[in-house]
Amino acid sequence: MRYPQGGGLTAERQCRREELRLQAAERFARGEGSTAIARDLRVSVRSVQRWRHTWSEGGPRSLRSQGPASLPRLSEKQFAQLESELAKGPAAHGWEDQRWTLNRVKTVIGRRFHLTYTIQGVRKLLVRNGWSCQVPARRALERDDEVVAGWVKEVWPRAEG
Repeated sequence: MRYPQGGGLTAERQCRREELRLQAAERFARGEGSTAIARDLRVSVRSVQRWRHTWSEGGPRSLRSQGPASLPRLSEKQFAQLESELAKGPAAHGWEDQRWTLNRVKTVIGRRFHLTYTIQGVRKLLVRNGWSCQVPARRALERDDEVVAGWVKEVWPRAEG
């Protein structure tokens, strides 16, 4: 997979998928059945049926790879700028708390680059570039980490024993 969290195909995998489609095309020309082709190529019968339909309408050339489904709308340079904006934190962009949400990132992209993304488009953009969902730890405001550490060190061993 090309992206850290999944999605997309590497160029190598894309070539492999194209090879499978072209092998299937050769077998279509020989009149072989979809089930046998699917079994031998280790793909679903439905995929072979779709390939056969495409092949019957446009020949073997129609089974060649069309390249990526879409090009990224933000360039690498623009994404680097977005990352620097995100590093400033939500407060620098007018939000009261320090949580980035997809909606907030969408707003920053719109303000900074004058591009409109959907919420899912923002998620895919971030995942594609190695970002992951982070849920903030919920802790009481009154929590005292030093007291907790002392309790774990002194009281917990006696309670276990």
